Amino acid sequence: MGFLMMLVTTLIHAGFMVITMHRLAAHERNPHRTAPLHGLGMVGFSVLVMFAAGLVEASIYAVVYVALGAISGMEPALYFSTVTFTTLGYGDVVLDPRWRLLASFEAANGIIMFGWTTAIVVSAVQRVYSSAKE
Repeated sequence: MGFLMMLVTTLIHAGFMVITMHRLAAHERNPHRTAPLHGLGMVGFSVLVMFAAGLVEASIYAVVYVALGAISGMEPALYFSTVTFTTLGYGDVVLDPRWRLLASFEAANGIIMFGWTTAIVVSAVQRVYSSAKE
């Protein structure tokens, strides 16, 4: 189950990355790309799209936890999943012992996805501000 979830979240993240990179490419073709607010807006768009990717991914884990009976109720499952995906790990909501290992996979998955997100945002900043110099 952990491997399947990592595969699903990787595909989701890749899709959100494609949206972001497509928009960055359009920005580079825009004759008004050197306007300061346009560049700031493009970086902000990139951050928000990739943040949305993380929310979607954590939400899918939450749905799986409820479907497996590991956590009862969507609100605690979403809370647990978000805390786990971000590796914050409060520990006030815990999984049924049969599914604890899945939470470890989610935390590892979250670290990878946030690293990937950071790379995308850094790329966005570089692309926006290197094209502004031209």
